[in-house]
Amino acid sequence: MTTISRDQIFTIPNVLSFARLLGVPYFFWLIVVPHSYGPAVIVLFVSGATDWLDGYLARRLSQFSRLGELLDPLADRLYILAALAALYIQDFIPVWVVLALLGRDLLMTAVLGQLKRRGITGLPVHFVGKAATMNLLYALPLILLGSFTNGAGHVAHIVGWAFLIWGVAMYWYAAVLYLQQVSSLKNGVNA
Repeated sequence: MTTISRDQIFTIPNVLSFARLLGVPYFFWLIVVPHSYGPAVIVLFVSGATDWLDGYLARRLSQFSRLGELLDPLADRLYILAALAALYIQDFIPVWVVLALLGRDLLMTAVLGQLKRRGITGLPVHFVGKAATMNLLYALPLILLGSFTNGAGHVAHIVGWAFLIWGVAMYWYAAVLYLQQVSSLKNGVNA
């Protein structure tokens, strides 16, 4: 199978990432306006499945692109931000969760801005950062499912909060690892 040009835009993985991006405002609207939590959870689960699928297809079909490298984490971040905002508006999560996650993202945005001024366009992704994101992507729909007043809702609430607390801790630990990489770069040592 031939490798697609890194500048290629219309690849199967990129189309899946575009579709995920289109789902973000719909997901937010479902939670905040009609309070349709079941359909919102379905949208979030479909997004998670297509997140896995776009990466799998990119590797399987050798359809790697620079756009895909940007779209995939952007979709993840936007779903997390939309879920945080919606769950906060609906009083499912407290403000400290929102501040902890937004604070970490603001810190990393500032750090990456400084790196770009030095000609460095990014840092290698750590497994811890990917695991933190996955924990958050599991936690948020489970917390939403926790709003259902049955036994499954109760279990989802507990498991969702476990994933959320672990995800927040790992998210900040990943930030520490990234800051160590930046420090190594400033000292001229390969990270």
